[in-house]
Amino acid sequence: MWRNRALMLFDRVAVPVAVCDVYGMVQAANPAMAAECGTTPGRLRGQDVLDLFRPQESDQVERIAQALRLRHRSRYQVSVRWRAPDGTERHGELTADPVSDTVEDTPALLVMLRVQGEAAPAEPVPARVTLIEARILALLAGGATSARAARETGLTTDGVTYHLRRLSARWGAANRTELVARAYALGVLAIGVWPPVAAGRITGIR
Repeated sequence: MWRNRALMLFDRVAVPVAVCDVYGMVQAANPAMAAECGTTPGRLRGQDVLDLFRPQESDQVERIAQALRLRHRSRYQVSVRWRAPDGTERHGELTADPVSDTVEDTPALLVMLRVQGEAAPAEPVPARVTLIEARILALLAGGATSARAARETGLTTDGVTYHLRRLSARWGAANRTELVARAYALGVLAIGVWPPVAAGRITGIR
């Protein structure tokens, strides 16, 4: 009964709210959060919250990730920008509170968005990938198989496949050829360089 009442309150609250796993993947979102993204709550499920709302300072995210790995349970705040459904650029603050039944459990993140207003036009934001993801993409662009990419990066073949699936879901790529093409289009891989290498500054968290 209390769970049902909590879900009703979650859906009716006017503040944009989402529940994410510890890696930032949306597990549930209320209508107010979905409205900020121009979609429905169900379509937000499984998306990376940091693909929806862009951090203004990437080092904020890394500090939070490190704190969560150490099982710290503070309230975390990240300044973000995003594009509203009407095309305007907005800015605000994401507040994440780790929640779980016991301190030993891996926490979920209760994420709330505070809209602060429309933002000045932002500089283009590089695609958010990790160093290991960029390395895997460069190896694939050079013709490497998953087995070779695993040897080169120190991962298992399953580990390489895991990263490729996350990238494919993040960018909507249907296959590895499209994934590599998008990596070049998004500026993740340097153009005109052989063997392929990552371009510029790589942002994101493991």
